[in-house]
Amino acid sequence: MLHSFQSGRGMVTSPHHLASQSGLDILRRGGTALEAVVAMAATLSVVYPHMTGLGGDAFWLISLPNRKVEVIEACGAAARHLTAKDYIRAGHNVIPWRGAWATNTMAGAVSGWQAALRHSAALQKPLPLQLLLEQAVWYAENGYPLTESEARLLSLKREELLAQPCFKAAYETGGVLPVQGEFRKNPALADTLKLLIREGLESFYTKTLRDRILADLASVGSPLSADDFRHHKVAMPLPLHARALGATLYNTAPPTQGVASLAILKLFEKLPWVEVNGAEYIHALVEATKYAFRFRNEHVGDPRWMTQDAQAFLDDDGLFNSMAGKINPSRAMPWGEPSQQGDTTWMGAIDSQGMGVSMIQSLYFEFGSGIFLPETGILWQNRGSSFQLEEGSWNHYQPGRKPFHTLNPALAHFDDGRVMVYGTMGGEGQPQTQAALFTRYACYHQSLQQAITAPRWLLGRTWGSHSTSLKLESRFDPAIIQALERAGHIVDVVGPYEDMMGHAGAIVHDQRGLFEGASDPRSDGCVAAF
Repeated sequence: MLHSFQSGRGMVTSPHHLASQSGLDILRRGGTALEAVVAMAATLSVVYPHMTGLGGDAFWLISLPNRKVEVIEACGAAARHLTAKDYIRAGHNVIPWRGAWATNTMAGAVSGWQAALRHSAALQKPLPLQLLLEQAVWYAENGYPLTESEARLLSLKREELLAQPCFKAAYETGGVLPVQGEFRKNPALADTLKLLIREGLESFYTKTLRDRILADLASVGSPLSADDFRHHKVAMPLPLHARALGATLYNTAPPTQGVASLAILKLFEKLPWVEVNGAEYIHALVEATKYAFRFRNEHVGDPRWMTQDAQAFLDDDGLFNSMAGKINPSRAMPWGEPSQQGDTTWMGAIDSQGMGVSMIQSLYFEFGSGIFLPETGILWQNRGSSFQLEEGSWNHYQPGRKPFHTLNPALAHFDDGRVMVYGTMGGEGQPQTQAALFTRYACYHQSLQQAITAPRWLLGRTWGSHSTSLKLESRFDPAIIQALERAGHIVDVVGPYEDMMGHAGAIVHDQRGLFEGASDPRSDGCVAAF
């Protein structure tokens, strides 16, 4: 649904309608966009547990009222007392996707909430944490109806998830998994949220809650230890930026793939033969994606191990001119590069002071590692399964190293004063969906809702598949599909509104005070404003 109006306290959007209402409630109480996003993140952790939670990571982009842009990198590092050789000695050639061996990185999400609230408190008197987490606690205690996506993924991933006894005990009753519309409670998570309210968010890393989490992790054989909690801290690196399409575009630096999202748009601008929103438009963005992903695949990870600087790459106009010159307007470049995957949640808010927040929070795969911690109600992420064990390989596992992240929230400052926050879930598809959304809005002047609802594409792998073909939603004009096939793209036509295309959202605020926002019909979300 599209919302736009000229006055009010702000706007929020998220991939679940209950979370959006939690954020709206905070704005109604006079809270900041940062506080509204914390409330949404907490509620999503309860009602969208297959996508996000306290046991995951998060990245924040913040446009302050003075238009300064800041980053909060709430990303956990690899276990300090675990090595690649430990995996090999245990009989693993690769890091498992599920189970205790997959719980090899710290969870940073809650530290991101804490850093965001410190930022907010520096701007105005903070709301009590109890208010921010109130609705999340209620849904955890009283229950929430399972969405179609949670129920479907429970069924789809049943075998590997139920192989984890702790997950089986939490989700299965009498041999039956919950179905869409069935109410599910998580009283242990309600107690965890209440403990955070009493002791403060730092309890996750330094106090009572840490001890409960460590006991749970130890009981399943996780390699994480008290040292990992003790040494965890958020980082605040400079945002990546690029000039393109009438705006200054921002994204998050490595270990995220934010550089790829910016590179696609910068390269697209240098293709003057793209004039219409048809086959040549899609072709241009897909070819730009290939060049951006090559840099990502070769170089992006924990910046302490990178050999090329992401911002320097974006600043190299000569290189981008050269890449643009190599793109054939009528022929696809061969593609067989390895893909990245992952599920996540993006949420955004802009308040009446003009502060914009673009935030993404994730467990990586659906339900993360599948390790459900019974005493705390937390699902732990499996982000560290993206590490490689082979010595000298890209993203090689090393103690204390941060894993490569598909997560990358986006933000734009238009030359005419508009502020835009936007993003999506979708692993490999995040940069591609961001490019489709932004160009449709900025170049072809579609409304935000039109830009998000319109059919999308995905180059690369989807859930459970290693295909690197170009997937197109079936709502595309058959003539466009045929033109892309003639250009040499290996095309697969998928359903009309596919989860694999991401759950996008966006909000724009202009100098008149007009808000415009949209959420994705592929998700369970909505825009909420007043």
